[in-house]
Amino acid sequence: MTPAHRRWLVKSEPTTFSWQDLWKAPRRTTTWDGVRNFQARNFLREMQVGDPVFFYHSSADPTAIMGICEVVRAGYPDDTAFDRKSDHFDPKSDRAQPTWYMVDLRAVRPLRSPPTLARLREERGLSNMVLLKKGSRLSVQPVTEQEWDIIERIGETG
Repeated sequence: MTPAHRRWLVKSEPTTFSWQDLWKAPRRTTTWDGVRNFQARNFLREMQVGDPVFFYHSSADPTAIMGICEVVRAGYPDDTAFDRKSDHFDPKSDRAQPTWYMVDLRAVRPLRSPPTLARLREERGLSNMVLLKKGSRLSVQPVTEQEWDIIERIGETG
């Protein structure tokens, strides 16, 4: 990984798409589509091939960071916005100037001890993390290098 790579966290409800679903997917790869928040969309457009990504289970008991992925295809137009049969269809979307983007992610490895939200809140070095901000609901968000290192350590050692 070069210093130019940014780090990210993506959220998914395990009843919709879980870490285990990604791990079992062909080539452990999936499209990360259906994001319909402009700030999260902007982050998807910034993602580059090779960027590391934490996979977070939201709306779970407990909520936790389950594993590490990497971006294997940088942001490109989200096809679900143009598919009338999709839950993510957006009639205002225009193929010539797409509103919504997606990336492709590949699972790299699970974390031995998935850090729960409660455990992350205990860690002083994570107090400014977007995930821990009151009211933060972004499904795609940046993670600083320091935050990444702390979370990866917790995920490996407990």
